[in-house]
Amino acid sequence: MLGILFIYFIGKYFYNLAIEYNKEKWLYGILGVVVYYAGGFLILAGLIIFAELLGISFVDSMNETALSLLAIPFGLASCYLFYYLLKRNWSKNFKVELDSIDEIGKPESN
Repeated sequence: MLGILFIYFIGKYFYNLAIEYNKEKWLYGILGVVVYYAGGFLILAGLIIFAELLGISFVDSMNETALSLLAIPFGLASCYLFYYLLKRNWSKNFKVELDSIDEIGKPESN
């Protein structure tokens, strides 16, 4: 159930970010969820390999639920980093489109 909530909220934040900067909504919504799972898996796998090389064998004594709960902060951190980089990159290149050059500086009429 927790995983479904993560999928929903991560997808929602990336979807809204894509709308804000006029990018592909569904692509970045799905990509945010993929980054969450890939980041959690890759960082946890690297941590496990590093621990095994040092001779610390904690994976054998842990169950699958504990490993999946351990992957959550790494997935969220990678997702946040990707969100931050996208927002920073898009805000540098974003230009507000004006309707017409004649409307610049004119007050709105009711």
